[in-house]
Amino acid sequence: MNVKLPGADINQPRLVVGNIALAAETTAPDPDVKNRAVLSLVNIEEDRIAKQQENYTKTNTSTIYKNPPIYLNLYILFSVNRRKYDDSLDFLTSIIRFFQFQNVFTPITHPSLDSRIQKMMVDLHSMSFEQLNHLWSILGGKYYPSVLYKIRQVTLDENAIISESALIKEIQLNDKMKLPVS
Repeated sequence: MNVKLPGADINQPRLVVGNIALAAETTAPDPDVKNRAVLSLVNIEEDRIAKQQENYTKTNTSTIYKNPPIYLNLYILFSVNRRKYDDSLDFLTSIIRFFQFQNVFTPITHPSLDSRIQKMMVDLHSMSFEQLNHLWSILGGKYYPSVLYKIRQVTLDENAIISESALIKEIQLNDKMKLPVS
């Protein structure tokens, strides 16, 4: 996926979705991530706080049993792999400014957003030097100017109904009920 940003050459997008670890390959670096900003997905976690425990929903006429939706947090890393270091820092600043200005995305504010996504909130996620070291070790060891964001409340719901039943409208009790022995 390529994204055009202001000031980008028409033939060369400046932001690509890809694996930044491939930029440091010594044998065959990926040309798609050379001299660009790269968006990489680095982690997915389930948001258990927002998780619904009920596996059913009630309508006026029935009860529908289905697994509850999964709420995910996505961690995306913007890494800038530009020829000049100061260009990398300028580009990184532009990314941070963008999300400082626009950090909530909904189908109303962004009509091209998938209609199944109700709301996405993008938060800057700060890491300690130790965590940063671990992340870049996993990604191949070579550090690029980067910023990590947490995208909250991405919902996955297959809407696969397990079963459906009618509502209970009356209860009949047996007249010959035994009382407990005391």
